[in-house]
Amino acid sequence: MSNLLYELKDVVKEFKGPTETVRVLDHVNLEVDCGESLAIMGSSGSGKTTLLHILGTLDTASSGNINFAGMNINDMTPEKRAQVRNRGIGFVFQFHHLLPEFTALENVALPAMLAGISQSKASDMAREALGLVGLDNRLEHRVTTLSGGERQRAAIARAVLLKPKVLLADEPTGNLDEKTGKMVGDMLTSLNEELGMTLIIVTHNMELASGMNRQLELRSGELYAQN
Repeated sequence: MSNLLYELKDVVKEFKGPTETVRVLDHVNLEVDCGESLAIMGSSGSGKTTLLHILGTLDTASSGNINFAGMNINDMTPEKRAQVRNRGIGFVFQFHHLLPEFTALENVALPAMLAGISQSKASDMAREALGLVGLDNRLEHRVTTLSGGERQRAAIARAVLLKPKVLLADEPTGNLDEKTGKMVGDMLTSLNEELGMTLIIVTHNMELASGMNRQLELRSGELYAQN
């Protein structure tokens, strides 16, 4: 049985402008094992976030094949991709995207409720997820009363709530000070190790990247291994 979670073959992504077509990803090939941790680095505008969005089914490739957990993403309907995204993929962004009028518990429970799970069960799952990130004592606090690090930890709890196969993080420490960023980075690494959840991070943070099993750099639309 294959241990591959992702298999990308000759993936191209182009954006058509009024006068020219810009190729952001140029025949990218990538394999990611289940349980692996991977950092994708590169200069601003290199296409890192575009690649992450394609991995997360938030965007589609112009051409090429993308397999996720043995499923061909290219052949999926938008509805099927949304289902896979909700159940199989967790997202953490630079900005937490929590709803300010809700408590930490209510924010974290939302993905479960959207998946059709009862409110009481979703709340129990949210308590467990918040416990994983050390926010047991902040369950009923509104987002506006949480610190920046606590908000990002709540966002991580929300991302792992449904125990997805992969956690995709786009500059998860980019909006945090150095000390808080290190704490969040250590937490992501621990979740990868403890839960066996595949972790793919887009980052400029060299220290964060060095904690991953593998580091890749995106240059001129192509992926290169970093030593």
